[in-house]
Amino acid sequence: MPKVLTDAQVDQYRRDGYVHPIRVMSEAEAGKLRARLESFEASTGGPLKGDLRHKTHLLFAWLADLIHNPTILAAVEDLYGPDLFCWSSSFFIKEARNPAFVSWHQDSTYWGLNKPDVVTAWIALSPSTKENGAMEVIPGTHLMSQIPHRDTFAKDNLLTRGQEVAVDVDPAKAVTIELRPGEISLHHVLLVHGSAPNPSDARRIGFAARYIPTSVMQVSGERDSATLVHGTDAYRHFEHEPRATRDLDPAFVALHREIADRNAKILYRGTDRKSFN
Repeated sequence: MPKVLTDAQVDQYRRDGYVHPIRVMSEAEAGKLRARLESFEASTGGPLKGDLRHKTHLLFAWLADLIHNPTILAAVEDLYGPDLFCWSSSFFIKEARNPAFVSWHQDSTYWGLNKPDVVTAWIALSPSTKENGAMEVIPGTHLMSQIPHRDTFAKDNLLTRGQEVAVDVDPAKAVTIELRPGEISLHHVLLVHGSAPNPSDARRIGFAARYIPTSVMQVSGERDSATLVHGTDAYRHFEHEPRATRDLDPAFVALHREIADRNAKILYRGTDRKSFN
C-alpha cells in the first residue's frame, strides 16, 4: 500500500508522468525556508547565481533537512521503493518582471544516468502560478524514449545548455502545475516540460530535488556522488555525500566546489563550457 500517494495518484504518475499537488509542509514552514534563502541572498548582495543554485543542499543544513523531508521521501518511495539517493538539487528562481524561462525539454537529456528511474520533487517556496511562470508539462510524454535536443545557450534560459526538444510541442496539450508554498509536484525524468517567463510583480521560488533508486548508475562521467536519504545502498555506484549539519561549513564549501566542477563536466560534455554560469 502507498504511504503518502493514493493508488489513483500512483496510477496517474505511471500514466501521465506527473502528480500534484502534494503537501509536505505548512505554508508557514515554507515561508521560513524562503526567509532563510532570502536572508543569505541579502547578505551577499543579490540572488543566487551559478553553482550556488546547484546541489545547494551540501551548503545549507536547512536544505539538507529539506531533501530528507519524510513526506517527500515517503511519496518517492511509493514510486521507486525504499532505497533512495538524492542525486542532485537545483533552485529554479524567476525574479519578478524578468524574461527568464525554461524551454521544452526532458531532464534526462544530459544527466548521464543509465535508466530513467528518476523523479524530481519540485518544492514550492512561493506560490507557483500561471501568472508567475509555473512549470507546464505535456502528459504522457514520459512514455516516449529520449527525444533529440538542440542546445541554444539562450541568455534567459534557466537550463544549463538552454536545451530544447528538437520536435514541435503542442502547447494546447500542456497542463500547468500550480502549487502553494509547502506543496510539491513529482515528475518523471522523461516528461517533456518547460515554463514561461514571470511578468508578475512576485518572485517565483522553486527547489527541485532529484531522487533515484540506489540501483541507478552514472555512465557518462568517471565519478559521481549522491546523498543517501532513505534505506540502504547495496550497489555502491555513487560516492556517498555527507549531510551538512551547519550552514557554509568550510569543508562542505570545498566539497561543493569539487562536486560542482565534476558535475559540470558531465552536464556540459561535448561543449566548450566547463562550469555553471
